[in-house]
Amino acid sequence: MNIGFVGLGIMGSPMAANLLKAGYVVTGYDVSPARVERLAALGGKAAPGVVDAVAGADVVITMLPDSPQVAEVAPLVIEYGRPNLLYIDMSTIKPETSRWVAQKAAAAGVRAVDAPVSGGERGAVDGTLSIMVGGAAEDVEKARPVLERLGTTIVHVGPAGSGQTVKAANQIVVGGIYGLVSEAIVLLEASGVDPVAGLDVLAGGLAGSRILELKRHTMVKREFAPGFRIDLHHKDMGIAVAAAREAGVSLPLTGQIAQLVAAARAQGHGSLDHSALLKVVERLNA
Repeated sequence: MNIGFVGLGIMGSPMAANLLKAGYVVTGYDVSPARVERLAALGGKAAPGVVDAVAGADVVITMLPDSPQVAEVAPLVIEYGRPNLLYIDMSTIKPETSRWVAQKAAAAGVRAVDAPVSGGERGAVDGTLSIMVGGAAEDVEKARPVLERLGTTIVHVGPAGSGQTVKAANQIVVGGIYGLVSEAIVLLEASGVDPVAGLDVLAGGLAGSRILELKRHTMVKREFAPGFRIDLHHKDMGIAVAAAREAGVSLPLTGQIAQLVAAARAQGHGSLDHSALLKVVERLNA
């Protein structure tokens, strides 16, 4: 099977690499030539543009930063894709953008699903992502064999756009946990308690989480190399707040989390990992 892959960033590059390992023919494009060259070095095919990545593909996957990029690339995928193309957008974008893409695709005979992911760079590298999929049931099932090469939890959550709504909920929870772990570290250190020992206990109890499992030691060490950047989480919190407004619900804690993330970005930490919320909490207590 030939797969066109557009967007070879922190997440997209290891995802495309896993598809190559699974035996697929992967033709990749990214605005960064260096990223395309890395894919080619792994055995993939380099495409000079989106249209070249799409041409002849049975499946096209996009992994792009935000709705504007998807709105720019999706029409090219739909126009130049072969008949009955399966288009899997794995970007995290506004639900309404995914619904718009699905409508455009259906009118052109293209099968489209939205399939945002959770698990960060580590999950992308290990092929253990959690994937929330929106779209028609038959299209989701057609996509499942490909998605199973990228993640271990693949759930069809509803019609087009539903995957994005679930991803918004995911980012609310992730941001909230990072904020609370940050506050726990500040409390432990201010109280003269070893934060490593304290978080080790928390990780083994009811407070345990994937974030504590993976990030507690790097947070204590103040190591914030990006697995998922604050800039992107800021974008995602905007999506979550807008989704809450559209649904007519009040999410007060979500508003607080969104402001913490916005503060991290305003303080110049946008390029750091979202665990750098710790820097915001520390500044509040300086």
